[in-house]
Amino acid sequence: MAAAEVWLVVGLGNPGPKYAGNRHNVGYHVTEELAERLGSPFRSHKTGRADVVEGRIGAPGTPGPRVVLVRPRSYMNELGGPVKALATFYKVPAERIVAVHDELDIPFGTMRVKLGGGDNGHNGLKSLRSSLGTGEFHRVRIGVGRPPGRQEVADFLLSDYTAAERKEVPLQVVIAADAVESLLSEGLEQTQQKFNS
Repeated sequence: MAAAEVWLVVGLGNPGPKYAGNRHNVGYHVTEELAERLGSPFRSHKTGRADVVEGRIGAPGTPGPRVVLVRPRSYMNELGGPVKALATFYKVPAERIVAVHDELDIPFGTMRVKLGGGDNGHNGLKSLRSSLGTGEFHRVRIGVGRPPGRQEVADFLLSDYTAAERKEVPLQVVIAADAVESLLSEGLEQTQQKFNS
C-alpha cells in the first residue's frame, strides 16, 4: 500500500460476545458493515491485538482510497496501543485515522462527523489520544443519547439497546458506514454537509 493513501478506520468497542449488543460497541458494527461491503472477513494482523480488513473504498470498478478497517481485540480503555502499532506499520498519520464510536451528547438516531476535539470522558477516545499523542483524528460519532433517570453512564453504555432501538440500529450502522466512505472519498466538508444531523 502506498503510504500517502492509506486510511485506518477504527471501530471502537469491546471484544467478545458479552459486549456485542452494547451501545458502546456500535463502532464495531460499522466496521463490520464496511468489511461486508469490501467482501472480506476480518483477519488477525501480525502486529497482534487487532483484526483488520484491507481494501479500497468505493463503487466496484472505480477504486477509491485504500483503507484498513480495524477492530481492536483489547478493551476500550486499552485500544490506543494496538491502533498506534497499526498506524506505525501502515505509516498512517493521525489525520488519516477515523474513529467510529458511540456518543452520549448526541441524541439516539443522529450522527456527526468531525476532525479533532476532546474525548468527552470516552475511554476509547482517551486511549487513542494518549497513544497517538494527539486528538487530531477524524471521528464518526453515533448518537446513543443520555441514560434515562439516574442510571450510571457506564451501565448505560455497557447495556444493550432497547427492543425499539434495536429495530433502528441496523439503519444507523448503514448510514454511518456511508459517512465513512464519503469522508474518505469526498472529504470532511462535503461529508459534514451530507451527514451531520
